[in-house]
Amino acid sequence: MFSNIFTTFRNSFKIEDLRKRILFTAWILIVCRFIAIIPIPGLDGSALAEFLAEQARKQSSGNILGLFNMFTGGALAKCAVGSLGIMPYITATIIIQLLSAVIPQLSKLTREEGGRVKIMQYSRLLTVLLCLGQGAVMSLAWLKPGTLFSGFTGDLVIVENKFVYVLGTTLFLTTGTMLLMWLGEQITERGIGNGISLIITIGIISALPMTFQQLSYMFFPPEGVETNFKLLHAIVLVILLIAVVAGVIAITQGQRKIPVQYAQRSVGRKVVPGGSSYMPLRVNMAGVMPIIFAQAILMFPQQLFTMLGAQLNNNFFRDLGAAFAQGSLVYMVTYALMILFFSYFWVSTQFNEIQISDDLKRNGGYIPGVRPGKATTTFLHNTMSRITLAGAVFLTVIAIIPFLLASYWKIPFAVSQFFGGTSILITVGVMLDTMRQLESHLMTRHYDGFMKKGKGSGRGPRLRGR
Repeated sequence: MFSNIFTTFRNSFKIEDLRKRILFTAWILIVCRFIAIIPIPGLDGSALAEFLAEQARKQSSGNILGLFNMFTGGALAKCAVGSLGIMPYITATIIIQLLSAVIPQLSKLTREEGGRVKIMQYSRLLTVLLCLGQGAVMSLAWLKPGTLFSGFTGDLVIVENKFVYVLGTTLFLTTGTMLLMWLGEQITERGIGNGISLIITIGIISALPMTFQQLSYMFFPPEGVETNFKLLHAIVLVILLIAVVAGVIAITQGQRKIPVQYAQRSVGRKVVPGGSSYMPLRVNMAGVMPIIFAQAILMFPQQLFTMLGAQLNNNFFRDLGAAFAQGSLVYMVTYALMILFFSYFWVSTQFNEIQISDDLKRNGGYIPGVRPGKATTTFLHNTMSRITLAGAVFLTVIAIIPFLLASYWKIPFAVSQFFGGTSILITVGVMLDTMRQLESHLMTRHYDGFMKKGKGSGRGPRLRGR
């Protein structure tokens, strides 16, 4: 298997166009890493970076700031130009997609020729607004870092004029995000893979050196420090990691193929022959979005109840805040239920069975054994609901694993997050998509891809499913 992968990458550099795309993507990702390192003028982030690194070593559960710092590739901890990361653009894209599902004008625009270009323009404009708002809030939070980073007592701002600091920091943060967005679009257009996804992935992977260091300390602690981790724990972790990666690949690739038959029909004077095809329904159509939604919402209850308990001196709110602490039973149960809910919610915004049924009927297509029209709509709805349940249960299990490892095995959350959750889902999903694009380029030029489809001996490329 490994020799096949090595041969595939070697073949990739034999094709001039593909070699240029790979090298272009690599250079752009290096530039993105510089954006996550260059500090904002007027801020001293070295003390904050050391504080967050120490917190990551001590914590047995994660927090929303740690998640955000991971998505930015550590830029938040360094007070870097890319501290907002690419998340404002993703948020803007999600908002536009949700609005397209409820606003008829936007829904119509997505189906028109050139409508996608307009939708992208709206997403970019909304990204600028979100960056200005989030940048201003973050610049004000850095003025009093103790409120944002609990336990931090140092000063980050070294500029006396606060107005100039806030204005300059907001502009720097907005510029950093817009530059990352543009670089991501350049990768998508001129490189290999989805640029935005690759930028997030490279940020996640950048945390691996610190993760391996903490992992080594678990089994080989510094002198004078005892550890409870044995060889058996290491074997179990390796098996768990392999099982999780295999499961993510299987569910990400998994789909239900609905057969579709097309009847012979006349278009003007031309007779279009019938044929058969299939409609792929993905098991995990929602991707990682339900986990992100659930995490974003659950960061508020603990902070809200804890604040109310402190201000009102009320033990009931304090207990509620403690109950919603990350890693607690109440948190994990609520987390699981919200993932299930958002899985169906996201699929309902992306999968329109009524429109699909109408399109099939208009083009003379039908599902064998199912009447066109309402019966087809009901069939698609029931089928999608069943496979969405399987995908949602899988997402829930993957999302809970890091908290179980952190709570019951006392594994640092910086390590346990790579055994499930958003990290593994995003990384594996993006790697699979990039490999598919590489394989497509190779097979169209008569080279073998990552999956053996026959030797490139002058025969035409063999396509999947043919």
